[in-house]
Amino acid sequence: MDTAKLKAYMAQEHEQRAMLESLLNRLSDLNEIGAALSSERDINHLLESILVAAKRITNADAGTLYLVDAEKQVLTFEILHNDSLNIRMGGTSGNPIPFYPIALYHDGKPNLAMVVSYSVLRGETVNIPDAYIAEGFDFSGTKNFDSKTGYQSRSFLAVPLRNHEQEIIGVLQLINAIDATTGGVKQFSKDDQQLLESLASQAAIALSNRRLIQQLEVLFESLISLINTAIDDKSPYTGGHCERVPALTMMLAEAANRAKTGTLKDFNLTDKDRYELKIAGLLHDCGKITTPVHVVDKSTKLQTIYDRIHLIDTRFEVLKRDAEIEMFKGGKTNAEYEEAVHRLDEDREFLRHCNIGSEKMQDGDIDRVKLIAKYQWHNERGEQADFLNAEEIENLTIRAGTLTAAEREIINHHINVTIKMLEALPWPNHLKRVPEYAGGHHERMDGKGYPKGLTRDQMSIQARVMGIADIFEALTAKDRPYKEGKTLTESLSILGKFKENGHIDPDLFDVFIREKVYLTYAQQFLKPEQIDMVDERRIPGYMP
Repeated sequence: MDTAKLKAYMAQEHEQRAMLESLLNRLSDLNEIGAALSSERDINHLLESILVAAKRITNADAGTLYLVDAEKQVLTFEILHNDSLNIRMGGTSGNPIPFYPIALYHDGKPNLAMVVSYSVLRGETVNIPDAYIAEGFDFSGTKNFDSKTGYQSRSFLAVPLRNHEQEIIGVLQLINAIDATTGGVKQFSKDDQQLLESLASQAAIALSNRRLIQQLEVLFESLISLINTAIDDKSPYTGGHCERVPALTMMLAEAANRAKTGTLKDFNLTDKDRYELKIAGLLHDCGKITTPVHVVDKSTKLQTIYDRIHLIDTRFEVLKRDAEIEMFKGGKTNAEYEEAVHRLDEDREFLRHCNIGSEKMQDGDIDRVKLIAKYQWHNERGEQADFLNAEEIENLTIRAGTLTAAEREIINHHINVTIKMLEALPWPNHLKRVPEYAGGHHERMDGKGYPKGLTRDQMSIQARVMGIADIFEALTAKDRPYKEGKTLTESLSILGKFKENGHIDPDLFDVFIREKVYLTYAQQFLKPEQIDMVDERRIPGYMP
């Protein structure tokens, strides 16, 4: 073999070796890309990653990713990149794509004139060396774009995205394969085509899986919303609670996430953590679906199906009638009669006030209720009886609020039901802690809460966050049956005392004030008259 042939042979062998090495590198890239695509959770990031990967393994200058809108029978522009023109549209760029969708059919006939619609309708790859001399496709739009921008769209490669059910869900179109040696535009090679077809297959499956997961998440959250709607609609007084607590929970969690000092400096939320906490917040009161409405809606101490204070009003009228009869019979003077009526009217107003339950009852008030209870009257059967029965006394002497101890226990039982319901669900790994977060919002830092009597060290930060959110929402809620929504100053003063007595997490409370989470929440959910000027220096227990 002469020298010239030997050199030619060696050059050819070197070129083949370089081509093989390049192909192996691209195959390795393809494997890495496939792994990356399968782990991407965000749809926009995923779509962008698909296009970037497609351009990378084929060394393409530009590309567009379209998705099929089966209902409208069009291809929608999702991502558009052009390196030479420095164009980034769609996806995470924040720049909208101004082009109209591409119709797959015109008047019921398949649109085979466009490369991408042809690729979708025929389910085939389209590889065009030079659009300016190609026949069979309409490149008028492309040439119009080129004339306006000075770009030259020459080589085209369009590959349909086919999912695991063999449905075509989109199409990748690349433009202008760049020669790595000369920098000029060349045709997409067979290797380019095969690599892109492999990528398209992986991308379609990754996209379908992400869409399926997203659809399942939407379905799951819709079912949660359905439960919360049923809970809130059971009572006009708690409507919105299941919406407001999760919102406030996330506000405080994000504020804690920003903390750079103190015990919260190592608290960091990932997107998965946020989603887990969001779901826990949405489900924190799911057990209330079993709570009787008459207990939830008990707006006064004597309310059952109706407010029984009116029955007691009737009894007072009977006593006043009896006093009047006694006066006519000569058993009472007119002055004694008027004094008796005045006393009965005062007692009636007193019991009406007790029935509201808006203020904490003192020992003297309780004694007065018991004294009135001993009045004698003739009931509807004509029998002499005590003015109040034991059940009425129990209700009217409730020290705070409108619920008896038994009724309070019924309300409190919702958290046991919540935990039982949530622990029965087969949670995936990224949602494993939902029962713990949701089930801990009535625990206290000093271990005196319920249902498990956990202490601060036994609770996650997320559960402690939810505890503060639940209390503050209740204090400021404007739809409770037994009270008006408190102002910010009133609510923060109470919350500060809760910090001092070991009820809530002290560090989270300070973040709640310092980061003005309370104000962000108030501006979104409270009435203007509740949003007063807060002097943070006077909030009990607050450490700036």
